[in-house]
Amino acid sequence: MHAMQYEITLPADYDMGVIRKRVADKGHLLDAYPGLGLKAYLVRERGRHGSPVNQYAPFYLWRTAEGMNGFLWGPGFRGLSADFGRPAVRHWLGAGLAHGASAASAPAGETAGPPTTATRETVRLPEAADPAEAVERALADLPARPALHTAAVAVDPSRWELLRFALWHGPAPEDAPGVRYEVLHLSRPELDRLPAGRHW
Repeated sequence: MHAMQYEITLPADYDMGVIRKRVADKGHLLDAYPGLGLKAYLVRERGRHGSPVNQYAPFYLWRTAEGMNGFLWGPGFRGLSADFGRPAVRHWLGAGLAHGASAASAPAGETAGPPTTATRETVRLPEAADPAEAVERALADLPARPALHTAAVAVDPSRWELLRFALWHGPAPEDAPGVRYEVLHLSRPELDRLPAGRHW
């Protein structure tokens, strides 16, 4: 599994309706993309949920490197770069995954449905820290809550940065750390093929 994200920060007075329409018109295009576990179409809006910026920041979990490469060298990313400028693409190696109760249909009375919010936390690992132990702790702490849709742990070994990403049905829990996003659409063509638990 590979995690990937790029962030396009927009002017403070940018009409975020433009992004919402773009996602509404084009979000379905990756609903069956080969090698893609999921793509969460994420936004932040200045002044909402503590965000200081307007931002379009899609997040991907790739099941295969071939799928990721095909997207980055293909027409979709080319079109985005033509419209907004080519963004820097962050990349992390997948370390683990948890499927929450809302990732699939849940029994009556339990939270179910598509995610509407997301959180992303990144932590630099101290030089003296054992990366394997840090990953094990992060995997043990994957949230097991009714509102959880999907949670992932990944590592950028070039910066020794640990990533925790979670999708939530409804508002993200107040105690969930990290940057908060609104989810406009979720493409999940091969999410069910990403194994839960540790797989790195």
